Amino acid sequence: MDVDTPAFAARHGLTAEAIAARLFAAHGGRIRVKKPKVAVPNLARLLAAALDIAGRKGFHSMSMRDLAEASGLSMGALYTYIQDKDTLLALILDAVTEAVERVLAPYEPGEEDPRRRLAGLIRRHVLLSDAMQPWFAFAYMEVKAFHREARDHTIAQELATEHLFADAIAAGMRAGVYRADDPVMAAALVKPLLQDWYLKRWKHRRRGTTPDAYAATVTAFVERALGVADGA
Repeated sequence: MDVDTPAFAARHGLTAEAIAARLFAAHGGRIRVKKPKVAVPNLARLLAAALDIAGRKGFHSMSMRDLAEASGLSMGALYTYIQDKDTLLALILDAVTEAVERVLAPYEPGEEDPRRRLAGLIRRHVLLSDAMQPWFAFAYMEVKAFHREARDHTIAQELATEHLFADAIAAGMRAGVYRADDPVMAAALVKPLLQDWYLKRWKHRRRGTTPDAYAATVTAFVERALGVADGA
């Protein structure tokens, strides 16, 4: 088991360059720079700059010139990677979706047990969103400004993540572990606890709370709310 976010990020390929490399592999047809050794570091820098600007002034207010200046790329070079802000938005949202599907969704050893499954989902979500905090915060904070297709994509991803938690809770109910009445509603109430970690991370840092400590606290809180059966 990974003991901290850097180890988790390294194991799951969540570093800036690893994310950029997967995006380049998936979207290379729309990127005019074809050499990975050149394209991947520049794409990583471009995406980091976009997330930083969006965090400070909002994605809607960011111009392509802002992005060129912040990334250190000329306007001409910038357009060899992205044609417009819609292309940039698609890259960012695809990176978040890919990470959730690849890192969060698969079971890990021992998670056939419902309690371990739910605890594992909570822990992976906290560590994943810690490793990709600007990406997750962007998807949450900017969704109202997205065009219809991107907004629908983000909402669908939100519901798919909730479904993972609802399935784990439902499995616990069938096994007689949890006494919850509605696994879907229970999952919807778990999600804000997880969002607090990446939306208000400054608060938890000030308290000295580690990702593992936060995940353990959320797990204990959720289990009490679900009414763990005696002897479970």
